[in-house]
Parts: sequence; structure tokens; C-alpha cells
Amino acid sequence: MRVLFIGGSGIISSACSRLAAERDIDLFVLNRGHTQDRPLPAVVTVLRGDIRDPASAAAALGDREFDAVVDWVAFTPEHVQADIGLFRGRTGQYVFISSASAYQTPPARVPILESTPLRNPFLQYSRDKIACEELLREAYREKGFPATIVRPSHTYDKTLVPFEGGWTVLGRMLEGKPVVVHGDGTSLWTLTHHRDFAQGFVPLLGHPRTIGDVFHITSDDVLTWDQIAHTLAAALGVSADIVHVPSDVIAAADPEWGAGLLGDKSHSLVFNNAKLRSVVPGYRAVIPFEHGAREIAAWYGEDPARQRTDARVDAVMDKLIETYRPR
Repeated sequence: MRVLFIGGSGIISSACSRLAAERDIDLFVLNRGHTQDRPLPAVVTVLRGDIRDPASAAAALGDREFDAVVDWVAFTPEHVQADIGLFRGRTGQYVFISSASAYQTPPARVPILESTPLRNPFLQYSRDKIACEELLREAYREKGFPATIVRPSHTYDKTLVPFEGGWTVLGRMLEGKPVVVHGDGTSLWTLTHHRDFAQGFVPLLGHPRTIGDVFHITSDDVLTWDQIAHTLAAALGVSADIVHVPSDVIAAADPEWGAGLLGDKSHSLVFNNAKLRSVVPGYRAVIPFEHGAREIAAWYGEDPARQRTDARVDAVMDKLIETYRPR
């Protein structure tokens, strides 16, 4: 099977690139060559080009045709419309990477199903993904464009700390400083390791029963936000000193941080993966966050250059903690 990844070295896509190569898929990757952090397998054919530059992309692709094309870096309807024009008639499947943040926010009920309505009034990113999905549904319905939509939720690798500020939170823990956890810390959150995601994703490539359909791919590993914080602290060999702050208060103090809370993380999100398993019967996420947290701690610990504090988030935490820490 011949497959093209547009992107291919990001947090989610890098694991999919490795697994596709392991399964003897003839994988091509179109990118601009920025793959130092997550190098591609040696067997992958790299096409140097910029998908945002039509002439560059056309030159890189030549007259190649593919069984499946996956665009990991399409975020707006303009991106998707360009892809439709570029790949109509030259691929058997076009996979759009949407987002589980497109689901109804806050959710009216859980677990989340693929049939859950799409609406997020808080995040423009999510509204753009919804618009992309609508464009692809129309292209499939009216022209038969072979689209498959995949919605990842919070998918991470060793480089991604689940909290705002990244290393900032880990650094504070190591220094014995308190950290902010939104709400009362008991809302439920689903974390999916990128290698688990790949196990559900790669079998969808070229699968005839996925055309015109949508699937989310998540773990069944559900934790509270307090548990996530304590798990990271344990991986660092310290204890977490948690201060709870209401999400709307955080949003008032820092709109950038708050948008991600109100539009996503402050709500309990649990997913039903039965639809994915109907086409990938063997799918099972097996990497718990305890393992992932140790990978995160080790990666940051290997190189002090990775330990960059976000001064904005650090200062906002200090201010919020001063007000909300129990006396």
C-alpha cells in the first residue's frame, strides 16, 4: 500500500510514521525538512515541499498516486479545499485529522460518541476543524471525494506535559512550589499515548469501510486532573502541592490559558471507542499514564536546555496561588 503523510514528524504523526513503516507500508512524507526532534524511519521516502505553496507541493508530488493521503497539518477550510483540488482523482482515501475538541462543549452526556453533536463556542481552532469536516462531508456527498475523518483527543508523547506551561509545572514541582489545578481537580480526562493512537490509526489506512465516515481514537485511561498532577510528581520523585482555582477565574487572569480550559480541559471527557473497534477489532490502548509520565520526566531530565520556564504562566500561577491557597 502506498501512503502519503503531509507532515509526519509531529507528536501524533511520528508514531504513526514508525508503525506504518514497520508494517511495510510504502510511506511517503511531504514536509519542509524540519524533522530533527522526531526523525523519520530510514525506509520512508521524504518529498521536500510546502503544502501551503501549491507550486512547491505539485513539484514535490509529481505524478504520484496514493492509496491513502493523510494531512496532519490541515487546520482551516482553505487548507482542506486546496487538498481536495490537489488529490481528487489521485488517492483512494483522504484522511483529515480533526479534533475531539470539536465535540459539543460542554458535553450534554458522556461517554462521547462519534454521533455527539459538534459545537465549541470557546475555541476558534475547534470551530475551524468543524468547518473543515463540513466541507469534506459535502465533498464526499456531492462528488464522492473519499474522505475519512479522524478525531484525536489529548494525545501525548514524551515531550508533552498535559498542563499549561509545559516544563513550568514540572519545574515548580521539583522546586517544591505549589501548582494550579483547575476546578476541584476531580473532572475526568482521557490521555492517549501516541504509540497507542498509532495502533488504532494505521489500520484505518486504505480500509474501504472508513470512507465517508468519522472515528475518534482515544485511550480508555481516564484520570482526574489531580491524579495527573500526582502521577507526574511521582515520576519526578517528588510530591505535588496542588492549589485548586476555578476555571473561569483562571480564564479571567489569563485568557490564553482559560480558552483551553473552558473550551476543552475543564469538562469531563470520556470516550466510547466501540465504532473504531468495529473496523479495527484488535485495538486496545495499553500504555497507562504512569508509564507516559516516566517518559516525560526522563526526556526533560536528559537535557537542561529542554527545561524552559514559561514566565507568563509562572507569574499567573504565583498570583492565583496567593489568592486561592487555603490559609
